Amino acid sequence: LGLGTIEAQTRYSIPEELKPGSVVGNLAKDLGLSLAEIFYRKLRVASEAGEQYFSVDAGKGELVVNDRIDREALCGQSVSCVLPLQLVIENPLHLHRLDVEIKDINDNSPVFQAKQLSIKIAETAAVGTRFALENAEDLDVGSNSVKSYSLSRNECFALKMKEVDDGRAVPELVLEKSLDREKKAVHELKLTAVDGGNPALSGTAQIVIHVLDANDNFPVFEKNNYKISLPENTEKGTSVIKITATDADEGPNGEIEFFFGPRTPESVLSIFEIKSLTGDIYLTGNLDYEKSTSYKIEISAKDKGVPEMEIIPVTIIDVNDNPPIFSQASYDIQNYPLVPPTLHFPPHSALMVLHTVLQLVVPLEVQILVPPTVLNFDVAFQHSVLNVLQAGTLKLLL
Repeated sequence: LGLGTIEAQTRYSIPEELKPGSVVGNLAKDLGLSLAEIFYRKLRVASEAGEQYFSVDAGKGELVVNDRIDREALCGQSVSCVLPLQLVIENPLHLHRLDVEIKDINDNSPVFQAKQLSIKIAETAAVGTRFALENAEDLDVGSNSVKSYSLSRNECFALKMKEVDDGRAVPELVLEKSLDREKKAVHELKLTAVDGGNPALSGTAQIVIHVLDANDNFPVFEKNNYKISLPENTEKGTSVIKITATDADEGPNGEIEFFFGPRTPESVLSIFEIKSLTGDIYLTGNLDYEKSTSYKIEISAKDKGVPEMEIIPVTIIDVNDNPPIFSQASYDIQNYPLVPPTLHFPPHSALMVLHTVLQLVVPLEVQILVPPTVLNFDVAFQHSVLNVLQAGTLKLLL
């Protein structure tokens, strides 16, 4: 082996939460080394992440777990979780790449952010009306994440699932029988979320439904769908959109206020503002297409009863606010043949001709090559700038 040679990598795969001392793989066998070689050549493992989750058992030639490995702490909810390692062998020095894939195990139960969900429903609510419920979160990924929901048996409500834009399914409460506040003013239900592990784990939340009297109409958005496209250089204070809703009730029960929904992320709250009485949404922060190309704004229209929800997708339009960047800080050119470059320019572009200290044997010539069809070029030399006012091909002959 040559000094400092880096050999093709080896890959192992283990589940998370293995006990310290658990065997990951047989290095002696996979690297073709004897136990004696492993000892006197001081085989050791180095982690690129800094944490020493693994070590080498020189007596057995095995890679073993050195510390607790929590996949969720290392990789969050990423589908792939790989720890890159490097094996170091001395006399002579030799480096070997090693990847250890950490597989998820079902070690987390589904959890509802709120253990008790309180919902207020008018007794005049129509059968078939749906009410959004909080979805459960599970730190595990893939088949070990949340797979289904169920509702305790009752007379008036059923559970349905609603597909949302990102492919997830969220639970909704559906009214299947008319409510009568005089007979029953409060309904208590249990919502259960179950993951796909084996054995499966579950989490529960209590739903308390208060039946309201009198206010028998809900706010209704005048549009079923809202959609916004904004250039990323839109100025602060710009009115983005005006949300309107109506309520058939009169007096205080018909007065509507607008709010951002309870699950609105900080990324939206930090750059958008809504006027509660008018429904006007304003831009209060800076947009950056390179950081985020879109937002989803959840709007709640609320009267004195149950709020109505609407989600507004906001698409950010890129503008040319980032200059080109050379891949190198400097270039060293020595004795390279002068190959005539061909440059393609869009309409209304400009070519800057720079004076250099190079002493050319032949004069610099700029030749405009046009396709078979006739193209009219307007070429103007102004302060060493060649302006091309129609699409074509420029060829620089040196």
